[in-house]
Amino acid sequence: MSLGELSEIKVPALGESIREATVTQWLKSVGDLVKVDEVLVELETDKVTIEVSAPSSGILTEMRVSNGGTVSVGDVLGLITPEEAAKGGVSLQGKIDLKPSEIKATATPSNSPIIQKAPVASESIENETLIPSVRRMAEELMLNTQDLIGTGKGGRITKEDLIAFAEGKTALKNEPEVKPAVTLQSPRISNQREERVKMSRLRQKIAERLKYAQNTAAILTTFNEVDMSFINAIRKKYKEDFERKHGVRLGMMSFFVKACIQALKEFPAVNSEIDGDEIIYKNYYDIGVAVSTPQGLVVPVVRDADILTFAEVESTILSLSQKAKDSKLTIAEMTGGTFTVSNGGVFGSLLATPILNPPQTGILGMHKIEDRPVVIEGKIEIRPMMYLALSYDHRVIDGRESVSFLVRVKENLENPDRLLLDM
Repeated sequence: MSLGELSEIKVPALGESIREATVTQWLKSVGDLVKVDEVLVELETDKVTIEVSAPSSGILTEMRVSNGGTVSVGDVLGLITPEEAAKGGVSLQGKIDLKPSEIKATATPSNSPIIQKAPVASESIENETLIPSVRRMAEELMLNTQDLIGTGKGGRITKEDLIAFAEGKTALKNEPEVKPAVTLQSPRISNQREERVKMSRLRQKIAERLKYAQNTAAILTTFNEVDMSFINAIRKKYKEDFERKHGVRLGMMSFFVKACIQALKEFPAVNSEIDGDEIIYKNYYDIGVAVSTPQGLVVPVVRDADILTFAEVESTILSLSQKAKDSKLTIAEMTGGTFTVSNGGVFGSLLATPILNPPQTGILGMHKIEDRPVVIEGKIEIRPMMYLALSYDHRVIDGRESVSFLVRVKENLENPDRLLLDM
């Protein structure tokens, strides 16, 4: 057959200034039938995860790059052959599934689960938790995976799970609890004292940017505290009506975003960046909101937050947060922010110093709300208090501006009517 009948699976454009990616997971195996636009492989860049879809329908006949491989824009990841041509005798090349011979044989401890071998057509291998490549490997190893606990997304069984299962290093579902004998000391297994794992591209980029921020900016942090009584009262009073009308919960982030924008308008240096020997003052307010994901911290941006309503801010943050957790954020959704808000309080942080998100000159850190005694008009009262932290670039922002900015944020939060009246 001619090469023209083949469809090449190519690495798409990855985004501005991004040239390389890592193949994190093939979702199909050589020999599998694929449909046009069906996701075949996931790539990870230093910013986002990208899904590569099939350019045509047919049989996946070649996989040129295995998991963990590095690819560049335009590289060919694999080939798809029309189903009719494949049935006509096209050889399947480039298969990268592990063979039984590639799994190191190890002695099975007496207390390890016994590996039950099943026929190739065992119904347990048809378990929906197996993707095609893993199912093929299980068939080759003749493993019964019915009771195997998967460690992949959504409980999926991975190739690593199969290898660990074959080596007797994994537990089974419904495995009877075995109480160990009482000993004074439990000897450590030498090869389990450490584990070396290659950093993902996203983690490498996070490390690079944080170190860059420390090396280039004169970072200082100023602190204050805010009484959250009034915001809590508003949220409690209008919670149900707000959600019924707008279809989204009335959270705290919209109040903080709006409070910061009011303060940024008054202190424009906090909404600026340095470019060489010039300061660029931004007359728009694209607010970054830090989101923690299993892959690392990302900062999607709420565009033109100053002209959005409270409901629109909440809805946008919710949408971006979900996309971040699903690794669906685009490059455009993570670039161009002018100021960042980070809420470490959701993890229980009482006080911390956030680090700048370059090239921005300011970042606000929110923290845990905690009932504390405070003096109100000469009387001690228990109020829900939160510590605020503003980290800033002292090359652009002076101490007076930073402290005044944070005081203004505090005033806006303790008097939410200021936000409504634009004061």
